[in-house]
Amino acid sequence: MAFHKINVTINDDLEQVVVPSNMTLMHMLRESLALTGTKNGCSAGECGACTVLLNGEPVNSCMVLAVECDGAKIVTVEGLAGKKQLDPIQEAIVQEGGVQCGFCTPGILISSHALLKRNPNPSEDEIREALVGNLCRCTGYVRIIESVKVAARMQSVTT
Repeated sequence: MAFHKINVTINDDLEQVVVPSNMTLMHMLRESLALTGTKNGCSAGECGACTVLLNGEPVNSCMVLAVECDGAKIVTVEGLAGKKQLDPIQEAIVQEGGVQCGFCTPGILISSHALLKRNPNPSEDEIREALVGNLCRCTGYVRIIESVKVAARMQSVTT
């Protein structure tokens, strides 16, 4: 098996990692870098628990090979919070009770954050569409969707 040395910026930190050719981004984050907020739900790109931002776009990290990320910028759920405060979507999901078991939460946070970056005032339909790749078996999505609406309002107050 071939190994590759890659350089990747993860949560604003430059990392140099040696990975085998067949290692996914998800496994690199969890196993090589101990960033365990990215969850392994299905390993088939169906549940969204492993969603991260890859060069600003949400992707299922279980479907991306780590070697493809050489030179990329990645943001995981650990990177959403600033040094002094949580991201508005993190605050809102706690405030609105949008978490039950929590397994899907990292992916939902990343997908919601990406939505709010490209559309600071999304409609409910746009929120639902942005979360279509994130499977939650506990909440029924009502409080998650409300959390995104609250985060949008929070962002509009701070900008």
